[in-house]
Amino acid sequence: MSENTTPTGYKSVSLFRKRLKRFRSIKRGYYSFIIIVIAYIISFLAPLLMNNKALLVSYNGRLHFPVFKYYPGSYFGQDIYGEANYRTLKQQFKVAEQSNWVLMPPYPYSPYESLTDPRGSPPNPPSWQHWFGTDDRGRDVFVRLVYGFNISLSFSLILITCGYVIGISVGAALGYFGGKFDIIAQRFIEIWSSMPHLYTIIIVSSIIRPNFTLLVILLTLWGWISMTYFIRGEFYREKAKDYVHAAISMGASDRKIVFKHILPNSLTPVITFAPFAIVGGISALVGLDYLGFGLPPPTPSWGELINQGVNNIFSWWLVLSPFSAMFCTLLLVVFVGEAVRQAFDPREFSRLR
Repeated sequence: MSENTTPTGYKSVSLFRKRLKRFRSIKRGYYSFIIIVIAYIISFLAPLLMNNKALLVSYNGRLHFPVFKYYPGSYFGQDIYGEANYRTLKQQFKVAEQSNWVLMPPYPYSPYESLTDPRGSPPNPPSWQHWFGTDDRGRDVFVRLVYGFNISLSFSLILITCGYVIGISVGAALGYFGGKFDIIAQRFIEIWSSMPHLYTIIIVSSIIRPNFTLLVILLTLWGWISMTYFIRGEFYREKAKDYVHAAISMGASDRKIVFKHILPNSLTPVITFAPFAIVGGISALVGLDYLGFGLPPPTPSWGELINQGVNNIFSWWLVLSPFSAMFCTLLLVVFVGEAVRQAFDPREFSRLR
């Protein structure tokens, strides 16, 4: 008889596998998770799919890769200052009917370049060339939305990772050691959490030019507090159980008890609240960008596009595009969060049911 088989002949299944199976059975959350993961992976390929730099240029019998290397316009015979204009170069090679050719990305526009439009000054409405139109500086809105999606989701993931590492560490220490250490540390946490963090972030951002790293640090300074309370409560509950007393009686060290026994059984709130924390991280960055205290221009940002939509209310594409992208992303993440919460519900696989 194998070690995973019970005496009655049924194969035992771990609690994690049961929860994973339960998560897959919730189709709305499971498919939302697949969509958001695929979209996030594709967003890292945006420089190869959406860029004004050519993927490959064949010139005078030699191959060049401008997407990875800078080439001035004079190198390809263009009478322009700065980097070559590869869309124009493609047309020039086509008209010349020579062996030279240019391979452009499927969507040949950059999120940073200002484009001219024969229909008038920007912002310009959607067209076949620019699917979601251009913003008030002539930049393609669709490309900026895709790049902004990658930045927003990456920012949120890094933010909750840093916050969770600190929150889990502090909460575990408070819950495991308890006593005076817990009481004194709780008072310091209460004092720190009472500080107006939004005003602090705005003040710091107005003095120091904010960037991706600085915003992660500033938001992490307060983002760990809520998870600390959850982990502290879980550790208090778990350390009172018999398996912990048995480990102590067998002479297990504090480190082994915390990391091997208590912590794996205390991660339910971490997994359950993670998707909703992602929503909070994205919303925080969008809010700061909207107020002008977020990422520096010309970084692609949903909040900056929303601000443009408010200032150009009759340019409907500037209002609809960022709100739609944000709504769809947050909706998918919320669906994942609801599915995870149902799958990790401790009552689902309770022996008392």
